[in-house]
Amino acid sequence: MNVTSSQAQTPNAEHSPLALLRDLVGRSAAATVGEGEPPAVRVERPKRADQGDYATNAAMLLAPRAGRPPRELAGTVASELAELMGGDLERHEIAGPGFINLFLSDGWHRGGLRTVLAAGERYGSGGASSPRRVLVEFVSANPTGPLVAASGRHAAYGDSLSRILEHHGHTVWREYYFNDAGGQIRLLGESVRARACGEEVPEGGYQGEYVRDLAERIEGSASLDADELAGRAIALLLREIEGTLERYGVHYDAYFSERTLHAGSPSYVERAFEVVAAGGHTYESDGALWLRTTSFGDDKDRVLRRSDGRVTYFAADLAYLLQKRERGVELQLLPVGSDHHGYVARMKAAFAALGGDPDDLEMPLIQFVHLVEGSERAAMSKRRGDFVTLDELLDEVGVDATRFFMLQRSHDRTVDLDLELARRESPENPVYYVQYAHARIVSMLGRLGPERLAAALAPGADWGSDPLDAAERELIKALLAFPDEVAEAAERRAPHRIVAYSLALAQQFTAFYRDCRVVGATPAEVESFRIALSEAARRTIATALRLLGVGAPDSM
Repeated sequence: MNVTSSQAQTPNAEHSPLALLRDLVGRSAAATVGEGEPPAVRVERPKRADQGDYATNAAMLLAPRAGRPPRELAGTVASELAELMGGDLERHEIAGPGFINLFLSDGWHRGGLRTVLAAGERYGSGGASSPRRVLVEFVSANPTGPLVAASGRHAAYGDSLSRILEHHGHTVWREYYFNDAGGQIRLLGESVRARACGEEVPEGGYQGEYVRDLAERIEGSASLDADELAGRAIALLLREIEGTLERYGVHYDAYFSERTLHAGSPSYVERAFEVVAAGGHTYESDGALWLRTTSFGDDKDRVLRRSDGRVTYFAADLAYLLQKRERGVELQLLPVGSDHHGYVARMKAAFAALGGDPDDLEMPLIQFVHLVEGSERAAMSKRRGDFVTLDELLDEVGVDATRFFMLQRSHDRTVDLDLELARRESPENPVYYVQYAHARIVSMLGRLGPERLAAALAPGADWGSDPLDAAERELIKALLAFPDEVAEAAERRAPHRIVAYSLALAQQFTAFYRDCRVVGATPAEVESFRIALSEAARRTIATALRLLGVGAPDSM
Protein backbone atom coordinates (compact mmCIF):
# COMPACT_ATOMS: atom_id res chain seq x y z
CA MET A 1 0.00 0.00 0.00
CA ASN A 2 1.30 3.44 -0.89
CA VAL A 3 1.96 6.19 1.60
CA THR A 4 -0.30 9.06 0.56
CA SER A 5 0.61 12.72 0.50
CA SER A 6 0.57 14.60 3.77
CA GLN A 7 -2.63 16.22 4.93
CA ALA A 8 -0.93 17.85 7.89
CA GLN A 9 -1.76 21.44 8.65
CA THR A 10 0.88 24.10 9.02
CA PRO A 11 1.28 25.46 12.52
CA ASN A 12 -0.97 28.27 13.64
CA ALA A 13 0.72 30.95 15.73
CA GLU A 14 -2.51 31.34 17.69
CA HIS A 15 -2.04 27.79 18.97
CA SER A 16 1.48 28.56 20.18
CA PRO A 17 1.84 31.74 22.21
CA LEU A 18 5.56 31.07 22.61
CA ALA A 19 5.97 30.88 18.83
CA LEU A 20 4.26 34.26 18.56
CA LEU A 21 6.46 35.67 21.32
CA ARG A 22 9.59 34.41 19.51
CA ASP A 23 8.31 35.96 16.31
CA LEU A 24 7.82 39.33 18.03
CA VAL A 25 11.29 39.19 19.55
CA GLY A 26 12.73 38.31 16.15
CA ARG A 27 10.89 41.17 14.47
CA SER A 28 12.15 43.58 17.15
CA ALA A 29 15.71 42.37 16.61
CA ALA A 30 15.39 42.65 12.83
CA ALA A 31 14.07 46.21 13.12
CA THR A 32 16.97 47.13 15.40
CA VAL A 33 19.66 46.02 12.95
CA GLY A 34 17.75 47.04 9.82
CA GLU A 35 17.10 43.56 8.45
CA GLY A 36 13.83 42.49 6.90
CA GLU A 37 13.86 38.81 7.85
CA PRO A 38 13.51 38.10 11.57
CA PRO A 39 16.45 36.03 12.84
CA ALA A 40 16.00 32.71 14.65
CA VAL A 41 16.21 33.74 18.29
CA ARG A 42 15.83 31.75 21.48
CA VAL A 43 13.16 32.58 24.03
CA GLU A 44 13.49 30.35 27.10
CA ARG A 45 12.40 30.03 30.67
CA PRO A 46 15.11 31.46 32.97
CA LYS A 47 16.45 29.37 35.82
CA ARG A 48 15.25 31.74 38.56
CA ALA A 49 11.82 33.29 39.02
CA ASP A 50 13.31 36.75 39.64
CA GLN A 51 14.77 36.67 36.12
CA GLY A 52 11.36 37.06 34.53
CA ASP A 53 8.93 34.79 32.74
CA TYR A 54 11.17 34.35 29.71
CA ALA A 55 14.60 35.45 28.55
CA THR A 56 16.11 35.91 25.10
CA ASN A 57 19.63 35.99 23.67
CA ALA A 58 18.57 38.08 20.64
CA ALA A 59 20.91 41.00 21.35
CA MET A 60 23.93 38.75 21.93
CA LEU A 61 23.16 36.89 18.72
CA LEU A 62 22.99 40.05 16.61
CA ALA A 63 25.63 42.23 18.28
CA PRO A 64 28.54 41.12 16.03
CA ARG A 65 26.47 41.80 12.91
CA ALA A 66 25.28 45.15 14.20
CA GLY A 67 28.72 46.20 15.43
CA ARG A 68 27.28 47.32 18.77
CA PRO A 69 27.83 46.15 22.37
CA PRO A 70 25.27 43.45 23.28
CA ARG A 71 23.90 45.29 26.33
CA GLU A 72 23.39 48.47 24.33
CA LEU A 73 21.69 46.55 21.55
CA ALA A 74 19.54 44.72 24.10
CA GLY A 75 18.03 47.96 25.30
CA THR A 76 17.03 48.93 21.78
CA VAL A 77 15.57 45.49 21.03
CA ALA A 78 13.59 45.59 24.28
CA SER A 79 12.19 49.03 23.42
CA GLU A 80 11.08 47.78 20.00
CA LEU A 81 9.49 44.75 21.62
CA ALA A 82 7.61 46.91 24.12
CA GLU A 83 6.12 48.87 21.22
CA LEU A 84 4.92 45.66 19.56
CA MET A 85 3.58 43.97 22.70
CA GLY A 86 2.00 46.93 24.44
CA GLY A 87 0.52 46.03 27.80
CA ASP A 88 1.41 42.33 27.42
CA LEU A 89 5.00 43.18 28.36
CA GLU A 90 4.96 44.63 31.87
CA ARG A 91 8.69 45.34 31.99
CA HIS A 92 12.08 44.07 30.96
CA GLU A 93 15.56 43.88 32.40
CA ILE A 94 18.97 43.69 30.74
CA ALA A 95 21.06 41.02 32.46
CA GLY A 96 24.61 39.73 32.25
CA PRO A 97 26.33 40.18 28.90
CA GLY A 98 23.10 41.13 27.12
CA PHE A 99 20.22 38.82 27.97
CA ILE A 100 16.78 40.42 27.92
CA ASN A 101 14.56 39.21 30.75
CA LEU A 102 10.87 39.56 29.95
CA PHE A 103 8.17 40.04 32.60
CA LEU A 104 4.78 39.37 31.00
CA SER A 105 1.42 40.59 32.22
CA ASP A 106 -1.39 38.57 33.75
CA GLY A 107 -3.38 39.41 30.63
CA TRP A 108 -0.75 37.71 28.47
CA HIS A 109 -0.94 34.60 30.64
CA ARG A 110 -4.74 34.55 30.52
CA GLY A 111 -4.62 34.96 26.75
CA GLY A 112 -2.20 32.05 26.54
CA LEU A 113 -4.64 29.87 28.47
CA ARG A 114 -7.44 30.79 26.08
CA THR A 115 -5.36 29.64 23.10
CA VAL A 116 -4.68 26.30 24.79
CA LEU A 117 -8.40 25.72 25.34
CA ALA A 118 -9.36 26.93 21.87
CA ALA A 119 -6.99 24.46 20.22
CA GLY A 120 -8.69 21.50 21.89
CA GLU A 121 -7.18 18.11 21.05
CA ARG A 122 -5.07 19.75 18.34
CA TYR A 123 -3.07 21.73 20.88
CA GLY A 124 0.64 21.38 20.17
CA SER A 125 0.03 19.87 16.71
CA GLY A 126 0.99 20.83 13.18
CA GLY A 127 4.35 22.36 14.06
CA ALA A 128 6.34 20.70 11.28
CA SER A 129 7.59 23.37 8.88
CA SER A 130 8.04 20.78 6.10
CA PRO A 131 5.65 17.85 6.60
CA ARG A 132 6.96 14.60 5.12
CA ARG A 133 5.74 11.12 4.27
CA VAL A 134 7.46 8.95 6.85
CA LEU A 135 7.58 5.16 7.12
CA VAL A 136 8.50 3.85 10.55
CA GLU A 137 9.52 0.20 10.47
CA PHE A 138 9.95 -1.07 14.00
CA VAL A 139 10.17 -4.19 16.14
CA SER A 140 10.41 -6.50 13.11
CA ALA A 141 11.59 -9.33 15.36
CA ASN A 142 12.11 -12.56 13.46
CA PRO A 143 8.97 -14.70 13.81
CA THR A 144 10.95 -17.59 15.27
CA GLY A 145 9.47 -17.23 18.74
CA PRO A 146 7.21 -15.08 20.91
CA LEU A 147 8.04 -11.42 21.43
CA VAL A 148 10.42 -11.09 24.36
CA ALA A 149 10.11 -8.34 26.96
CA ALA A 150 13.02 -6.45 25.39
CA SER A 151 10.96 -6.05 22.23
CA GLY A 152 8.59 -3.98 24.34
CA ARG A 153 11.09 -1.13 24.27
CA HIS A 154 11.32 -1.18 20.48
CA ALA A 155 7.54 -1.38 20.20
CA ALA A 156 6.90 1.47 22.64
CA TYR A 157 9.58 3.63 21.02
CA GLY A 158 8.45 3.10 17.42
CA ASP A 159 4.77 3.51 18.22
CA SER A 160 5.22 6.61 20.39
CA LEU A 161 7.56 8.21 17.86
CA SER A 162 4.96 7.57 15.15
CA ARG A 163 2.27 9.23 17.27
CA ILE A 164 4.51 12.24 17.97
CA LEU A 165 5.46 12.64 14.31
CA GLU A 166 1.80 12.55 13.31
CA HIS A 167 0.87 15.11 15.96
CA HIS A 168 3.72 17.30 14.73
CA GLY A 169 2.24 17.27 11.22
CA HIS A 170 3.82 14.41 9.31
CA THR A 171 2.06 11.56 7.53
CA VAL A 172 3.21 8.29 9.09
CA TRP A 173 2.97 4.67 7.93
CA ARG A 174 3.79 1.94 10.48
CA GLU A 175 5.25 -1.29 9.18
CA TYR A 176 6.50 -4.59 10.59
CA TYR A 177 9.00 -6.36 8.32
CA PHE A 178 9.28 -10.07 9.03
CA ASN A 179 11.84 -12.54 7.75
CA ASP A 180 10.02 -15.58 6.40
CA ALA A 181 12.82 -16.82 4.15
CA GLY A 182 16.34 -18.07 4.65
CA GLY A 183 18.34 -20.42 6.83
CA GLN A 184 17.03 -19.35 10.24
CA ILE A 185 13.47 -20.04 9.14
CA ARG A 186 14.38 -23.55 7.99
CA LEU A 187 16.21 -24.03 11.31
CA LEU A 188 12.99 -23.24 13.13
CA GLY A 189 11.20 -25.89 11.07
CA GLU A 190 13.95 -28.42 11.86
CA SER A 191 13.67 -27.56 15.56
CA VAL A 192 9.90 -28.08 15.56
CA ARG A 193 10.26 -31.38 13.66
CA ALA A 194 12.88 -32.62 16.12
CA ARG A 195 10.56 -31.92 19.06
CA ALA A 196 7.68 -33.62 17.25
CA CYS A 197 9.84 -36.71 16.83
CA GLY A 198 11.10 -36.63 20.42
CA GLU A 199 14.62 -35.73 19.34
CA GLU A 200 17.09 -33.06 20.33
CA VAL A 201 16.98 -29.89 18.24
CA PRO A 202 19.84 -29.44 15.77
CA GLU A 203 22.91 -27.45 16.71
CA GLY A 204 22.10 -23.73 16.85
CA GLY A 205 18.37 -24.52 16.82
CA TYR A 206 15.58 -23.10 18.95
CA GLN A 207 15.33 -24.55 22.45
CA GLY A 208 12.34 -22.83 24.06
CA GLU A 209 9.31 -24.62 25.42
CA TYR A 210 7.29 -22.79 22.77
CA VAL A 211 8.97 -25.02 20.13
CA ARG A 212 7.52 -28.14 21.79
CA ASP A 213 4.17 -26.33 21.94
CA LEU A 214 4.33 -25.59 18.20
CA ALA A 215 5.04 -29.25 17.49
CA GLU A 216 1.92 -30.21 19.43
CA ARG A 217 -0.28 -27.58 17.79
CA ILE A 218 0.69 -28.38 14.19
CA GLU A 219 -1.21 -31.45 13.08
CA GLY A 220 1.01 -34.20 11.72
CA SER A 221 4.18 -32.29 12.54
CA ALA A 222 6.28 -35.46 12.83
CA SER A 223 5.57 -36.35 9.20
CA LEU A 224 6.05 -32.90 7.63
CA ASP A 225 9.31 -31.69 6.16
CA ALA A 226 11.18 -28.77 7.73
CA ASP A 227 10.08 -26.18 5.16
CA GLU A 228 6.38 -27.04 5.55
CA LEU A 229 6.72 -27.00 9.32
CA ALA A 230 8.53 -23.65 9.22
CA GLY A 231 5.74 -22.08 7.16
CA ARG A 232 3.03 -23.26 9.54
CA ALA A 233 5.05 -22.30 12.61
CA ILE A 234 5.68 -18.80 11.21
CA ALA A 235 1.95 -18.33 10.57
CA LEU A 236 1.13 -19.28 14.16
CA LEU A 237 3.87 -17.15 15.66
CA LEU A 238 2.98 -14.12 13.56
CA ARG A 239 -0.63 -14.27 14.76
CA GLU A 240 0.61 -14.37 18.34
CA ILE A 241 3.04 -11.50 17.75
CA GLU A 242 0.30 -9.38 16.21
CA GLY A 243 -2.01 -10.17 19.12
CA THR A 244 0.65 -9.22 21.67
CA LEU A 245 1.35 -5.93 19.91
CA GLU A 246 -2.35 -5.09 19.65
CA ARG A 247 -2.67 -5.76 23.37
CA TYR A 248 0.28 -3.41 23.87
CA GLY A 249 -1.54 -0.66 21.97
CA VAL A 250 0.64 -0.96 18.86
CA HIS A 251 -1.26 -1.01 15.57
CA TYR A 252 0.52 -1.46 12.24
CA ASP A 253 -0.62 -0.34 8.82
CA ALA A 254 1.04 -3.40 7.28
CA TYR A 255 3.04 -6.52 8.02
CA PHE A 256 5.56 -6.89 5.20
CA SER A 257 6.88 -10.31 4.17
CA GLU A 258 10.50 -10.69 3.08
CA ARG A 259 9.38 -13.53 0.84
CA THR A 260 7.46 -11.10 -1.39
CA LEU A 261 10.73 -9.39 -2.30
CA HIS A 262 11.86 -12.61 -4.00
CA ALA A 263 8.57 -13.15 -5.86
CA GLY A 264 7.70 -12.06 -9.38
CA SER A 265 9.74 -11.61 -12.52
CA PRO A 266 11.67 -9.49 -12.14
CA SER A 267 11.54 -9.64 -8.35
CA TYR A 268 12.35 -6.62 -6.22
CA VAL A 269 15.67 -8.27 -5.40
CA GLU A 270 16.50 -8.54 -9.11
CA ARG A 271 15.34 -4.98 -9.74
CA ALA A 272 17.51 -3.68 -6.91
CA PHE A 273 20.50 -5.51 -8.44
CA GLU A 274 19.77 -3.80 -11.77
CA VAL A 275 19.60 -0.34 -10.16
CA VAL A 276 22.92 -0.61 -8.33
CA ALA A 277 24.59 -2.26 -11.32
CA ALA A 278 23.42 0.57 -13.59
CA GLY A 279 25.12 2.98 -11.22
CA GLY A 280 28.38 1.05 -11.49
CA HIS A 281 28.28 -0.02 -7.85
CA THR A 282 28.54 -3.81 -8.23
CA TYR A 283 31.29 -6.21 -9.27
CA GLU A 284 31.89 -9.95 -9.33
CA SER A 285 34.67 -11.71 -7.47
CA ASP A 286 35.18 -15.42 -6.81
CA GLY A 287 31.84 -16.11 -8.44
CA ALA A 288 29.92 -13.84 -6.03
CA LEU A 289 28.17 -10.53 -6.70
CA TRP A 290 29.34 -7.68 -4.46
CA LEU A 291 28.00 -4.19 -3.72
CA ARG A 292 30.77 -1.61 -3.48
CA THR A 293 29.51 -0.10 -0.21
CA THR A 294 33.00 1.21 0.65
CA SER A 295 32.34 3.94 -1.92
CA PHE A 296 29.69 5.25 0.46
CA GLY A 297 31.48 5.01 3.80
CA ASP A 298 31.10 1.33 4.75
CA ASP A 299 34.16 -0.43 6.17
CA LYS A 300 34.05 -3.23 3.57
CA ASP A 301 32.11 -4.26 0.49
CA ARG A 302 29.10 -6.54 0.95
CA VAL A 303 28.00 -9.72 -0.81
CA LEU A 304 24.64 -9.62 -2.56
CA ARG A 305 24.69 -13.06 -4.20
CA ARG A 306 26.93 -15.90 -3.08
CA SER A 307 28.97 -18.01 -5.46
CA ASP A 308 26.40 -20.82 -5.16
CA GLY A 309 23.68 -18.50 -6.44
CA ARG A 310 21.91 -17.88 -3.10
CA VAL A 311 21.17 -14.24 -2.30
CA THR A 312 22.05 -12.80 1.10
CA TYR A 313 19.85 -11.17 3.72
CA PHE A 314 21.54 -7.92 2.75
CA ALA A 315 20.17 -8.34 -0.79
CA ALA A 316 16.66 -8.45 0.66
CA ASP A 317 17.44 -5.33 2.72
CA LEU A 318 18.54 -3.58 -0.48
CA ALA A 319 15.33 -4.61 -2.23
CA TYR A 320 13.18 -3.46 0.69
CA LEU A 321 14.84 -0.03 0.64
CA LEU A 322 14.01 0.26 -3.06
CA GLN A 323 10.45 -0.95 -2.58
CA LYS A 324 9.75 1.67 0.10
CA ARG A 325 11.21 4.48 -2.02
CA GLU A 326 8.97 3.49 -4.91
CA ARG A 327 5.95 3.75 -2.61
CA GLY A 328 6.64 7.46 -2.21
CA VAL A 329 8.24 7.34 1.23
CA GLU A 330 10.29 10.48 1.83
CA LEU A 331 11.87 9.46 5.14
CA GLN A 332 12.54 5.91 6.28
CA LEU A 333 12.89 5.52 10.04
CA LEU A 334 14.25 2.15 11.17
CA PRO A 335 15.03 1.87 14.89
CA VAL A 336 17.42 -1.06 15.50
CA GLY A 337 19.07 -2.67 18.48
CA SER A 338 22.32 -1.21 19.75
CA ASP A 339 24.10 -4.44 18.77
CA HIS A 340 23.36 -3.51 15.13
CA HIS A 341 25.56 -0.40 15.11
CA GLY A 342 27.66 -1.79 12.23
CA TYR A 343 24.47 -2.33 10.25
CA VAL A 344 23.77 1.41 10.03
CA ALA A 345 26.70 2.32 7.78
CA ARG A 346 25.96 -0.70 5.58
CA MET A 347 22.33 0.28 5.10
CA LYS A 348 23.08 3.94 4.45
CA ALA A 349 25.63 2.87 1.85
CA ALA A 350 23.03 0.64 0.20
CA PHE A 351 20.52 3.48 0.19
CA ALA A 352 23.07 5.79 -1.45
CA ALA A 353 23.90 3.14 -4.06
CA LEU A 354 20.20 3.03 -4.96
CA GLY A 355 20.35 6.79 -5.60
CA GLY A 356 18.85 7.90 -2.30
CA ASP A 357 20.04 10.57 0.11
CA PRO A 358 21.51 8.75 3.15
CA ASP A 359 19.96 11.44 5.37
CA ASP A 360 16.54 10.14 4.30
CA LEU A 361 17.29 6.87 6.08
CA GLU A 362 17.54 7.15 9.85
CA MET A 363 18.36 4.24 12.13
CA PRO A 364 18.20 5.20 15.82
CA LEU A 365 20.04 2.70 17.99
CA ILE A 366 17.87 1.35 20.82
CA GLN A 367 19.81 0.30 23.90
CA PHE A 368 19.04 -2.79 25.93
CA VAL A 369 16.37 -3.14 28.58
CA HIS A 370 16.86 -5.15 31.76
CA LEU A 371 14.08 -6.38 34.01
CA VAL A 372 15.09 -5.79 37.60
CA GLU A 373 13.56 -7.65 40.55
CA GLY A 374 15.36 -6.64 43.73
CA SER A 375 19.04 -6.93 42.86
CA GLU A 376 18.52 -9.46 40.06
CA ARG A 377 18.61 -8.74 36.34
CA ALA A 378 16.90 -11.07 33.89
CA ALA A 379 18.96 -12.18 30.90
CA MET A 380 17.02 -13.15 27.80
CA SER A 381 17.82 -15.31 24.77
CA LYS A 382 15.25 -16.62 22.31
CA ARG A 383 17.45 -19.44 21.10
CA ARG A 384 18.43 -20.64 24.57
CA GLY A 385 14.79 -20.44 25.61
CA ASP A 386 15.44 -18.55 28.85
CA PHE A 387 13.45 -15.41 28.17
CA VAL A 388 10.56 -13.41 29.59
CA THR A 389 7.89 -12.79 26.99
CA LEU A 390 6.31 -9.40 26.50
CA ASP A 391 2.94 -10.94 27.37
CA GLU A 392 4.35 -12.14 30.69
CA LEU A 393 5.66 -8.66 31.43
CA LEU A 394 2.27 -7.13 30.60
CA ASP A 395 0.60 -9.65 32.89
CA GLU A 396 3.00 -8.60 35.63
CA VAL A 397 2.88 -4.78 35.51
CA GLY A 398 0.30 -3.83 32.85
CA VAL A 399 0.44 -2.02 29.53
CA ASP A 400 0.61 1.56 30.83
CA ALA A 401 3.46 1.00 33.28
CA THR A 402 5.43 -1.06 30.77
CA ARG A 403 5.19 1.58 28.06
CA PHE A 404 5.90 4.50 30.40
CA PHE A 405 8.96 2.84 31.94
CA MET A 406 10.26 1.71 28.54
CA LEU A 407 10.05 5.29 27.28
CA GLN A 408 11.28 7.23 30.29
CA ARG A 409 14.93 7.26 29.21
CA SER A 410 16.49 8.30 25.92
CA HIS A 411 16.64 5.44 23.44
CA ASP A 412 20.46 5.58 23.51
CA ARG A 413 20.54 4.75 27.23
CA THR A 414 19.97 1.38 28.88
CA VAL A 415 16.70 0.93 30.77
CA ASP A 416 16.50 -0.98 34.04
CA LEU A 417 12.78 -1.65 34.47
CA ASP A 418 12.15 -1.95 38.20
CA LEU A 419 9.26 -4.40 38.41
CA GLU A 420 8.51 -3.65 42.05
CA LEU A 421 8.27 0.10 41.39
CA ALA A 422 6.21 -0.44 38.22
CA ARG A 423 3.64 -2.43 40.22
CA ARG A 424 3.39 0.14 43.00
CA GLU A 425 0.25 2.30 43.18
CA SER A 426 1.85 5.28 44.86
CA PRO A 427 3.33 8.68 43.95
CA GLU A 428 6.80 7.08 43.75
CA ASN A 429 5.64 5.33 40.58
CA PRO A 430 5.88 8.04 37.87
CA VAL A 431 3.16 6.68 35.60
CA TYR A 432 0.79 6.35 38.55
CA TYR A 433 1.62 9.92 39.58
CA VAL A 434 0.80 11.35 36.14
CA GLN A 435 -2.36 9.29 35.71
CA TYR A 436 -3.52 10.20 39.20
CA ALA A 437 -3.16 13.91 38.38
CA HIS A 438 -5.49 13.40 35.42
CA ALA A 439 -7.98 11.40 37.49
CA ARG A 440 -7.89 14.01 40.27
CA ILE A 441 -8.86 16.77 37.84
CA VAL A 442 -11.70 14.67 36.42
CA SER A 443 -12.97 13.98 39.93
CA MET A 444 -12.69 17.63 40.98
CA LEU A 445 -14.44 19.02 37.91
CA GLY A 446 -17.04 16.26 38.15
CA ARG A 447 -18.37 17.95 41.26
CA LEU A 448 -19.47 20.85 39.08
CA GLY A 449 -22.65 20.84 37.08
CA PRO A 450 -22.20 20.70 33.28
CA GLU A 451 -23.57 24.23 32.95
CA ARG A 452 -20.99 25.61 35.38
CA LEU A 453 -18.14 23.87 33.60
CA ALA A 454 -19.34 25.03 30.18
CA ALA A 455 -19.63 28.62 31.42
CA ALA A 456 -16.06 28.62 32.75
CA LEU A 457 -14.72 27.20 29.48
CA ALA A 458 -16.69 29.43 27.11
CA PRO A 459 -14.49 31.52 24.77
CA GLY A 460 -15.75 34.76 26.26
CA ALA A 461 -15.89 33.60 29.87
CA ASP A 462 -15.27 36.29 32.48
CA TRP A 463 -12.14 35.27 34.38
CA GLY A 464 -11.87 38.55 36.26
CA SER A 465 -8.79 40.71 36.68
CA ASP A 466 -7.49 39.69 40.10
CA PRO A 467 -3.69 39.34 40.20
CA LEU A 468 -2.65 35.81 39.31
CA ASP A 469 -1.12 33.59 41.95
CA ALA A 470 2.45 32.47 41.27
CA ALA A 471 1.26 28.85 41.01
CA GLU A 472 -1.30 29.85 38.37
CA ARG A 473 1.33 31.60 36.27
CA GLU A 474 3.74 28.69 36.55
CA LEU A 475 1.10 26.20 35.48
CA ILE A 476 0.19 28.32 32.46
CA LYS A 477 3.83 28.54 31.42
CA ALA A 478 4.12 24.76 31.77
CA LEU A 479 1.11 24.35 29.46
CA LEU A 480 2.52 26.80 26.92
CA ALA A 481 5.74 24.76 26.71
CA PHE A 482 3.92 21.73 25.24
CA PRO A 483 4.16 22.61 21.50
CA ASP A 484 7.92 23.13 21.82
CA GLU A 485 8.26 19.79 23.62
CA VAL A 486 6.36 18.03 20.85
CA ALA A 487 8.58 19.69 18.25
CA GLU A 488 11.76 18.69 20.10
CA ALA A 489 10.54 15.13 20.59
CA ALA A 490 9.68 14.84 16.89
CA GLU A 491 12.84 16.42 15.54
CA ARG A 492 15.20 14.59 17.90
CA ARG A 493 13.27 11.30 17.65
CA ALA A 494 12.99 11.46 21.43
CA PRO A 495 9.71 10.26 23.01
CA HIS A 496 11.36 10.39 26.44
CA ARG A 497 10.94 14.17 26.33
CA ILE A 498 7.16 13.71 26.44
CA VAL A 499 7.55 11.37 29.42
CA ALA A 500 9.56 14.02 31.27
CA TYR A 501 7.11 16.74 30.26
CA SER A 502 4.06 14.78 31.43
CA LEU A 503 5.65 14.19 34.82
CA ALA A 504 6.70 17.85 35.16
CA LEU A 505 3.21 19.05 34.18
CA ALA A 506 1.58 16.72 36.71
CA GLN A 507 3.92 18.05 39.39
CA GLN A 508 3.10 21.63 38.41
CA PHE A 509 -0.62 20.94 38.59
CA THR A 510 -0.18 19.32 42.02
CA ALA A 511 1.57 22.47 43.26
CA PHE A 512 -1.23 24.64 41.84
CA TYR A 513 -3.89 22.42 43.41
CA ARG A 514 -2.10 22.66 46.76
CA ASP A 515 -1.82 26.46 46.66
CA CYS A 516 -5.04 27.48 44.93
CA ARG A 517 -8.56 26.47 45.77
CA VAL A 518 -10.52 25.68 42.61
CA VAL A 519 -14.11 24.61 43.29
CA GLY A 520 -15.58 27.15 45.69
CA ALA A 521 -12.96 29.83 45.07
CA THR A 522 -14.19 33.41 45.33
CA PRO A 523 -15.07 35.56 43.59
CA ALA A 524 -16.86 33.48 40.92
CA GLU A 525 -14.58 34.85 38.19
CA VAL A 526 -11.53 33.40 39.97
CA GLU A 527 -13.29 30.05 40.26
CA SER A 528 -14.05 30.16 36.53
CA PHE A 529 -10.44 30.89 35.70
CA ARG A 530 -9.14 28.07 37.89
CA ILE A 531 -11.68 25.65 36.46
CA ALA A 532 -10.50 26.55 32.97
CA LEU A 533 -6.85 26.22 33.99
CA SER A 534 -7.49 22.80 35.52
CA GLU A 535 -9.31 21.59 32.41
CA ALA A 536 -6.46 22.81 30.19
CA ALA A 537 -4.02 20.87 32.37
CA ARG A 538 -6.20 17.76 32.15
CA ARG A 539 -6.42 17.95 28.37
CA THR A 540 -2.68 18.46 27.97
CA ILE A 541 -1.82 15.61 30.33
CA ALA A 542 -4.22 13.40 28.37
CA THR A 543 -2.63 14.41 25.06
CA ALA A 544 0.87 13.78 26.36
CA LEU A 545 -0.14 10.33 27.63
CA ARG A 546 -1.84 9.57 24.32
CA LEU A 547 1.40 10.35 22.48
CA LEU A 548 3.08 7.79 24.73
CA GLY A 549 0.34 5.23 24.16
CA VAL A 550 -0.55 5.38 27.86
CA GLY A 551 -4.10 5.64 29.18
CA ALA A 552 -5.50 8.73 30.91
CA PRO A 553 -7.95 7.22 33.43
CA ASP A 554 -10.89 9.15 34.86
CA SER A 555 -10.61 7.37 38.19
CA MET A 556 -8.00 5.40 40.09
